[in-house]
Amino acid sequence: MINRPDKNRISDIIERFNGKKILIVGDIMIDEYLSGKVHRISPEAPVPIVEISEEILRFGGAANVALNVKTLGCEPILIGLIGKDRMAENLDILLQNEDMETAGLVQSDIRPTTVKTRIIGDNQHIARVDKEILTYADIAEEKALMKKIEFFIKNADAVIIEDYNKGVLTENIIEFTIQQSSLNDIPVSVDPKFVNFMKYKNVNIFKPNIKETERALARHLDNDQKIIEAGFSLKESLRAESVLLTRGSRGMSLFEGNDDVTHIPTQARNVSDVSGAGDTVISTMTAACIAGASKKEAAYIANIAAGIVVEEVGIIPISKDALLNRA
Repeated sequence: MINRPDKNRISDIIERFNGKKILIVGDIMIDEYLSGKVHRISPEAPVPIVEISEEILRFGGAANVALNVKTLGCEPILIGLIGKDRMAENLDILLQNEDMETAGLVQSDIRPTTVKTRIIGDNQHIARVDKEILTYADIAEEKALMKKIEFFIKNADAVIIEDYNKGVLTENIIEFTIQQSSLNDIPVSVDPKFVNFMKYKNVNIFKPNIKETERALARHLDNDQKIIEAGFSLKESLRAESVLLTRGSRGMSLFEGNDDVTHIPTQARNVSDVSGAGDTVISTMTAACIAGASKKEAAYIANIAAGIVVEEVGIIPISKDALLNRA
């Protein structure tokens, strides 16, 4: 169990987030919310007719990580694929509204911008409609992404690889990003998903959640001893500098060295919505490390950040002020 770090020390680390440049490479998504009232059932099929009164667009996937990086006071540089469509235009507007860099976006001739549309009637989630192509980026798209990575990485203080299994992070892109980071002596954090889980070797922070780890290792991790064994097994297999395993209501566990494990209990007071908490954790953990925190200090700060965002309904980014107030 981690001892609570000194409050002044934590506040000092958070204040040093300002101006740190973080490159985010991964699957960009838009979350669309269509909300309204239900007054009748469709005569065409036994489904409700939702009379839409509100449309909301929010950052999703790697874009939400970039937003978290921004609201923490750092400077995000987002690299990923978008389509040549209306939602790409909307994403550009959203990024500009947040004063975020758009030059890292690669437009695809064949892929749409990934959109998750949630239809809500009378405050009930009725349906979700996904617009996406899950096949891997083709050779031309890979080359365009690599060109962006090679250009922007030189000025970055850290790299976050954000994998949602939407096709951007091919094995070539993963290998290239880690290689370029190593050549430029830039630390890499990874938020993995199932498909390429074991491809992320020689990174600084590997941050899976408990379900992803159970699936990757084909083990049921139902006690601390199994968690410890799994954490160090991952660390050894991936040759990772550290593994941060998020465990939902049980907080998170940090694995360093050969036998150094730190369990950090959740900081959430009242959990309302866990959506987006992983994005907050990887953003905050990375920002804290490049601001001079030890891995333990960074994990502690990231845990506070996660505790804040899960108390809110919907996917919201962590703010620097909220983090300072809770620290």
